[in-house]
Amino acid sequence: MSGALAGLRIVEFVGLGPGPFAAMMLADHGAEVIRVERPGGSQIVERSTARSRRSITVDLKQPEGLALVKDLCRSADGLIEGFRPGVMERLGLGPDALLADNSRLVYGRMTGWGQDGPLAQVAGHDINYIALVGVLHMIGRKGERPVPPLNLVGDFGGGGMLLAFGMVTALLAVRMGRPGQVVDAAMTDGAALLAMMQYGLLGEGGYHDEAGTNWLDGGAHYYDTYACADGRWISIGAIEPQFYALLRETLGLADDPAFDAHEVEAAWPILKQRLAEIFATKTRDAWCALMEGTDVCFAPVLSMREAQRHPHNVARATFIEVDGVVQPGPAPRFSATPAAMPRSAPASGADSEAVARVLGYDDARVAALKAKGVLG
Repeated sequence: MSGALAGLRIVEFVGLGPGPFAAMMLADHGAEVIRVERPGGSQIVERSTARSRRSITVDLKQPEGLALVKDLCRSADGLIEGFRPGVMERLGLGPDALLADNSRLVYGRMTGWGQDGPLAQVAGHDINYIALVGVLHMIGRKGERPVPPLNLVGDFGGGGMLLAFGMVTALLAVRMGRPGQVVDAAMTDGAALLAMMQYGLLGEGGYHDEAGTNWLDGGAHYYDTYACADGRWISIGAIEPQFYALLRETLGLADDPAFDAHEVEAAWPILKQRLAEIFATKTRDAWCALMEGTDVCFAPVLSMREAQRHPHNVARATFIEVDGVVQPGPAPRFSATPAAMPRSAPASGADSEAVARVLGYDDARVAALKAKGVLG
C-alpha cells in the first residue's frame, strides 16, 4: 500500500452511507481497511465507496467468529461501526471490551443522532438529521418548501468526512503517546458544524433566519443560478466588489445606476429579474465563451456526465475510472505521499482466508472455521 496512511489497519463493520464513506477516505490514502461482513448479509452496498478494501465474512453468532474478530481488532489501529447505540455492546464488541484488549485502538462510531440524547435510539436519515439542526431550513427559495441537498450534508459532509477527520485526529493522538478512545461522530453535530458560518452570522445579526433571503442562499442577484436561451443553466458568484464590477462591465451594466445597489436587499428581486432577462438571451455555451476563465466568478451548471468531460476536471483527473466505473478520485492531494489508484470493491468474503492467516491462523484452523460456516 502507498499513501499518507500506509501502515495503519482499520476494521470496518459494514453498514451503509457515511461509515463506508469514511472508511473509503482512509483506504484511499493507504490505510489497510478490512470490511467485516455477515454471511448472507445485504448486498445493497455503494460499490464505489467500498473501493480499496479487503473483505472478510464472519458469523458473529458463533463463538469462534466472535473470537476471530476480537483477534482482528487486537491487531488494528482503528475500528469503524455505524450501528445504533448498544448494538456492538450486545455483540460483545463494544469499546470497553475492545479497548481493554487494545488500549491504542481508536473506536469510531457513526450515527445520526449521536451515542446519547433523547433521540439516540430512534431511526432516521440524512434529511431528518439536517432538519433537526436547522440546516435543511436554510436551503430553498423564499416562501417555498426546503429542498433536500441529496444526502451530501448529513451522510457524507457532516457524517463520513467528520468521522474520517475524527479517526485521523485520534490516531495522531495515539502516535503522540495518548490512549486509544471512542470517536462519537453524529450527523447532527457534523451538519451543524458545517453551518458554522451561517450560525455565526445569524448570531451577529448579519443573516436572516429565512431561506432564500440571504446573500449565499439565492436571495442576492449576484449569487444565484440563471437559465439560458437553450434551457441550460449558469452560476454566478460575484460577491466581492471587484468581481461584481467585472460582471457589470461584461454585461454592459457598468453605467446602469440600478446596479449600484449591490447590498440593498430590497433591490435584489428587481436586479435578479434584470439579470435573468439578460442571461436568457444567449445559450450556456455562449456565456461560457464570454465569461468562463474570467474573474466574474462564473461556471456553467454541468450535469454529472458533463462534469466528467470538462477540461479542468480532466486536467486534474478529478474523475477516474475504476473497472469501467467513472467516479471521483481520492482527495485531497498529497505531494510526498500521493494516493494510489483505487481498487474496485472486493466481493463479499474475498479475503476471509488471507486475513485469518495474517492473524496467525494455520491452514487446519482456517479449514475448520470454513467447515463450520464461521468464515465465508
